[in-house]
Amino acid sequence: MFTPKIPPPDTAPTPATSLVPPPTGLVHPPACACHNAPTAPAPVPAAPPARPAVQFTPGLLLIATAGGTAVVLVVGTVLVSMLLATAITAASVALCAVILRSLLNRPNNR
Repeated sequence: MFTPKIPPPDTAPTPATSLVPPPTGLVHPPACACHNAPTAPAPVPAAPPARPAVQFTPGLLLIATAGGTAVVLVVGTVLVSMLLATAITAASVALCAVILRSLLNRPNNR
């Protein structure tokens, strides 16, 4: 049941008898015609100049703290307002469902 039907087992190639013959007689030419080994090691490139370290001053830390606090407050306000909008929408949909259910269940009591 789980054996493959295509190709039939007697005609399927095995890994030893692949349909693609291996390349024979393939010779790569040398990369260069000099055939000389380098006599001296290659010069080591000079290290790039080091970047100056950032100096944290009290003023910079105060500005970074104030900026981070402002970002947290703004993102929090946006997320809370989105949650409030979702809650108001859910409440209004639930109220509409209750009103429609009461109208549809008792058509003679209007």
